[in-house]
Amino acid sequence: MAAAKYILGIDTSNYKTSVAIVCEDKIVCDLRKFLIVKKGERGLRQSEAFFQHIQNLPEMFEAISREKLNISGISYSYAPRPIEGSYMPCFTAGASFAKSIGALLNVPVYKFSHQEGHIEAVKYFSQLKDTDEFIGCHFSGGTCEVLKIRTSKSGERVYDIEQIGGSKDISFGQVLDRAGVYMDMNFPAGEEMDNLALSSDIKTSLLTKIKVKDGELNLSGIDTQIKNILADIDKYKDQDMTLEAFKAAFTKEIFTKLSDAIYNLLLQCVKKADMRDILMSGGVSSSLFIRQEIVKKFEQSDINIHFDDMNLSSDNAVGTAILGGRFIWE
Repeated sequence: MAAAKYILGIDTSNYKTSVAIVCEDKIVCDLRKFLIVKKGERGLRQSEAFFQHIQNLPEMFEAISREKLNISGISYSYAPRPIEGSYMPCFTAGASFAKSIGALLNVPVYKFSHQEGHIEAVKYFSQLKDTDEFIGCHFSGGTCEVLKIRTSKSGERVYDIEQIGGSKDISFGQVLDRAGVYMDMNFPAGEEMDNLALSSDIKTSLLTKIKVKDGELNLSGIDTQIKNILADIDKYKDQDMTLEAFKAAFTKEIFTKLSDAIYNLLLQCVKKADMRDILMSGGVSSSLFIRQEIVKKFEQSDINIHFDDMNLSSDNAVGTAILGGRFIWE
């Protein structure tokens, strides 16, 4: 029996430091650490994110060294998306460590985009693992894209990716994070917002519908509406409703409007791509509220929606590691 080949993955996004070790049949180690954002802030400067990654990575490598595994290759995220000009300085932290460790261990080093890592983390453990063509959604704090994805025949890449829809301005994740900060939540606020939405059985009707046309939408409008409403809550909430109850109900409405927009966006992109399998990735796709709404809307259709069941939608290095593994395991 051949010895298992272990791959080290490194992802240094603008939200989280992530390190993982995988082999062909399992995740051996999956470490993630949120970057620290000051209360009231809506993100980090790239220099601050880079500095925190540099501080986090040695500690994480020390933790995984206890596994005492022979690493056969290293993968890292080099940029947000696999297109020319896509760049964020925070990814250079992971790239620097990956190249250095690869040189010391004398093992191959592979680079992939953060987006490809998101997609692979969910796909590899889903029913679409061996599917060559599908629609992939990357809905996160910084990205809102619907993608037509095919297995690459070039041998140099794992996938060929073409954007067929998404937002023309900000992302779903930015809408949620900004709303959460307006309501005095920590950044990123997606998980706390999701729990709040799920907790309410009160309906509010304060936001207009998000229009979707030809697979594209704008989200800055609803973002402005949310900001204005939360800046003058007493004007909008019923007098007999507590502030906490209003925030929960309003958060539920935000998630409902976003879920409706995602549904319409996917319908239009399915028609564009002429594909029926949809893979949901990115932190927004980990929302239980959105998952329930989307599954319910598509349950009577011939469209197959695939969500993550292993906490792999949000930022992680598992998918990045698996992508490198594909070049070693095959």
